[in-house]
Amino acid sequence: MDLSEQDALTEQDAWAGRKRRVDVGGLDLAYVEIAGSGPPLVLVHGFTDTSRSFSLLAPHLRGRRLIMPDLRGHGGSQAGEGFDITDFSDDVAGLIRSLRLARPVVVGHSLGAMVSIALAARHPELIGGLVVMAGALKADFASDHALVVGVAALRDPISPADPFYDWWHQCGPGVPQAFLAGMAKDASAMPAARWRAILQGVRRTDLTAAARSVRTRALIIAGAADPLFGEAHQQALAQELAGSRLLRAQDCGHNPHWDDPALVAAIIGQAFGNEDTWWG
Repeated sequence: MDLSEQDALTEQDAWAGRKRRVDVGGLDLAYVEIAGSGPPLVLVHGFTDTSRSFSLLAPHLRGRRLIMPDLRGHGGSQAGEGFDITDFSDDVAGLIRSLRLARPVVVGHSLGAMVSIALAARHPELIGGLVVMAGALKADFASDHALVVGVAALRDPISPADPFYDWWHQCGPGVPQAFLAGMAKDASAMPAARWRAILQGVRRTDLTAAARSVRTRALIIAGAADPLFGEAHQQALAQELAGSRLLRAQDCGHNPHWDDPALVAAIIGQAFGNEDTWWG
């Protein structure tokens, strides 16, 4: 194992120990905070992920204050009683209020992108900008979709070595194996029934009306090779999020912040830099 691999392994092993806790409406939420300046960024992860999902991106956002929560039922956060998109979005709103963040830019990935759109629609006074990464207004997962079939087949205890992760966490060859192992371990800690409950909530969600009501500045980042939310999903987002900008990350799939974190950080920094200026 070379030095870079050892550093990656050490960082991933230490991630869970960096988490703090905050009470949001009686629910104990875990989050990782990195100190910095400029408009804070709240980074909201995807389905079955945790704040660890942004551990590769964070070093490229050095100097910015980062708040990375575990959504309810994920990672170190309590599950609560509901797993609708609105439940998740209201939790993030509570986190922003509890930490007294001044209109942060909210960056959401996949499920987190849907949560962030709902947050911007339901709590517009709380956020100063929106980044929707590998997201969709509605998932349109049919009963024979690979994700639906794969989740239905999971049985407890879920093994971090389950072959399903080869598909679910597919990404480019440059993504550290220590990171992917940590992501699989985090996801496997969730019971299979919770996977299915959250996925059911995603499948019944349609954010078209919510997106039309969003008035904050919005940036859409799409992986050009995203197997879950492709071109039609991205065009729908761009159409309904008024005044939004759509950028495609070439050679990236559903997880651009894993495949090319430097590019994603540069895009976010250009759009929402320390001076909070919109790019042209």
